[in-house]
Amino acid sequence: MLKKFIIFLLLLAPLHLLAQNGFLTGNIFDSENRATGIEGATIKNLSTKSLVLSDKEGRYAIAAKVGDLISFGMVGYQTDTLYLTKLVVKNVYLRVQVNNLNTVDITSTKVSPYLDVKDPNAVAAKEVEYSKERGGLRLNLGFGKNRREQEKVQMLEENDRFQEEINRNFNEKYIKKLVKFQGPNIKDFIDMYRPTVEQVKAERPFKYDYYISNAYSTWLKLPEDQRKLPSLLKKDKQ
Repeated sequence: MLKKFIIFLLLLAPLHLLAQNGFLTGNIFDSENRATGIEGATIKNLSTKSLVLSDKEGRYAIAAKVGDLISFGMVGYQTDTLYLTKLVVKNVYLRVQVNNLNTVDITSTKVSPYLDVKDPNAVAAKEVEYSKERGGLRLNLGFGKNRREQEKVQMLEENDRFQEEINRNFNEKYIKKLVKFQGPNIKDFIDMYRPTVEQVKAERPFKYDYYISNAYSTWLKLPEDQRKLPSLLKKDKQ
C-alpha cells in the first residue's frame, strides 16, 4: 500500500510543477454585458514583460507562473491587475472607463503639431479582493511606494494603448486613402501633425478623419520650405 502511495505522489509531482509554471487562460468580458467577449484586449505579464491580445471571442492564453503580476486592459475600459496565487482558468470582467471631462470642441482647436494639452489622466486605487476559487489576489496598491509603482505601470500601459490607437488611425496608408495625399513628403506630414497622446485622450472618441483633413488643409497652405520640422541636428551644430 505504501509503495502505491509513493508512486502516486511521484506521478502527481510533474502535474503540480506544470500548474505552477505554465499558462494562464480564460476570457475577457464587458462587466455590464457579461455575454460579450472583448476582442483585442491587452493581457500583459508585468513580471516577464510578455504580452498577448484576446481573440474575437475574448479568449486569451499567456505564459505565467505563480507569483506573476498580470494586467488586463482595453481602450475605454479600466485596467485590472491580478497577482497569481495559482493557475486556474481566469475570466476577467472589465469595467467601462468613466470620463468626466467636459466635451472638447475640436472645431475650435487650432491644428498644430505643437499643440499643448494638459494631461487629464487620473487613476483610482483598486480594492483588495482575495478569493481562493478565483486563483488570485487583487491588489490595493494605494499606499506609499507600491501605489506610485502601480500608477506608473498603469500610465505606461495606457500610453502604449493610445500609441497603438494612433498608429492604427494615423499612418501613411490611411492618410493617402482619406485625403488623396499628393507628393513624396508624406513622412514629413506625419512627423509634423501626428496627434499626441494628450490630444487623443482629451477628445474621446478622437475624430481622426476630421483631424487629418484639417491638418492636410493647413499643410497645403504652408510654403514648401516650411513643410518639415526643424532639424535638431542642424541646431546643435550652430
